[in-house]
Amino acid sequence: MSLLFSPFSLKDVTLRNRIAVPPMCQYSAVDGLVNDWHGIHYNGLARGGAGLVIVEATAVSPEGRITPKCLGLWNDTQAEGLSRIARGIKAAGAVSGIQIGHAGRKASANIPWEGDEHIPEEDPRAWQTISPSAVAFGANLPRVPREMTQADIARVKQCFVDAAVRARDAGFEWLELHFAHGYLAQSFFSVHANTRTDEYGGDVAGRCRFLVETLAAVRVVWPENLPLTARFGVIEFDGRDEEMLAEAVGLTSSLRENGLDLLSVSLGFSTPKANIPWAPAFLAPFAEKVRREAGLPVASAWCIDSPANAERVIADGQMDLVMVGRAHLANPHWPYAAALELKASRPSWVLPAPYAHWLERYTLLA
Repeated sequence: MSLLFSPFSLKDVTLRNRIAVPPMCQYSAVDGLVNDWHGIHYNGLARGGAGLVIVEATAVSPEGRITPKCLGLWNDTQAEGLSRIARGIKAAGAVSGIQIGHAGRKASANIPWEGDEHIPEEDPRAWQTISPSAVAFGANLPRVPREMTQADIARVKQCFVDAAVRARDAGFEWLELHFAHGYLAQSFFSVHANTRTDEYGGDVAGRCRFLVETLAAVRVVWPENLPLTARFGVIEFDGRDEEMLAEAVGLTSSLRENGLDLLSVSLGFSTPKANIPWAPAFLAPFAEKVRREAGLPVASAWCIDSPANAERVIADGQMDLVMVGRAHLANPHWPYAAALELKASRPSWVLPAPYAHWLERYTLLA
């Protein structure tokens, strides 16, 4: 029996399998609004057989967008459009999730195929970036952000809460807070980005404070029976891996105590000087450590594109869910291909006609 195709329950939500589509930016929005592309894209992924489909990074405020083409959830018109996406995902048999976040010092950038660097300040499309400290990321993102005031911090936390309310009312059943990838929340945690001397900086407790307080505030408005999760970079590969991982486990434990239900284990991406050892499922040992030591279900992505690797990390207890990204972009029906390769038991969901024909013809599934 394939464990990858076993159900997974968290709170009152049950996924039909352990396969999730992680949030992947489409850079196709105008004024933060969804359009026909988003509907086709997400409905297609849900029909493909994944148990969970998480809508791409969706900004909690205009300045929180990575690029001018990113989705937003700072007004009700945006929420109305996203509600159609949530309904479409659910109608196709998957659980609908959404990731909300703030890009911090990495905001105001061009879309990847137009350069992926900061938009020049004199360009009317550009905006002021903010971060815990006035420290630039560097490399292709050289602009120095404005250091956030206490009022800024309170405002952004409220933006997360307001976006969570809109996500709830739009019908999403799974919420992920974007605390990873060198964006705002990760920057508060990072020694590379946070040089503050007040209660939101300094020691690890100070650097964790924004993340813990934001999670706790969202927990108040997000339904108790629905999963509240976060994606967080537990490691940078910057030479201080052991220390950072210990701090990350401690933070995860604090987040769990404040209502976190699952952590999607990812990379910090807070410095361009990181030396990341790209390899199949290379984050699996770190995910397992967080799972074991923080006592929390975990998921992870990054180079888990083969069915065999996906099955292995579930069977070995390293993860509870696998986030399969690029392979889903190449083949939205990746779960069916995986079921064939793994000779899994017949899925309980309805198969699209072409795939049902394959399964009947080759009789690989019991």
